[in-house]
Amino acid sequence: MAWIILVAAGLFEIGWAIGLKYTDGFTRITPTILTAGSMVISVVLLGLALRELPVGSAYAVWTGIGTVGTALLGMYLFAEPATVIRLVCIGLIVAGIGGLKFLA
Repeated sequence: MAWIILVAAGLFEIGWAIGLKYTDGFTRITPTILTAGSMVISVVLLGLALRELPVGSAYAVWTGIGTVGTALLGMYLFAEPATVIRLVCIGLIVAGIGGLKFLA
């Protein structure tokens, strides 16, 4: 169950990272509220997952999910470059997340 909570925390991290782009420097109220809410939910879920998981592994997986999801959505939503080397690096992050999951 802790891993499911951790994945949910990572998904909310993607939400707030992408949400920051839409806040326009925290000048738009609705995106700002949604982004702040996503930040709180993400950290609370991470805290719940840490009841059972090692902090180093959980934090790395949490940030990894956020990094990969944000990078992929950045390519999709904001036309950021999707070069081969960038995709390979994202794949390495995914491999690291998988390794940490199976070793923790």
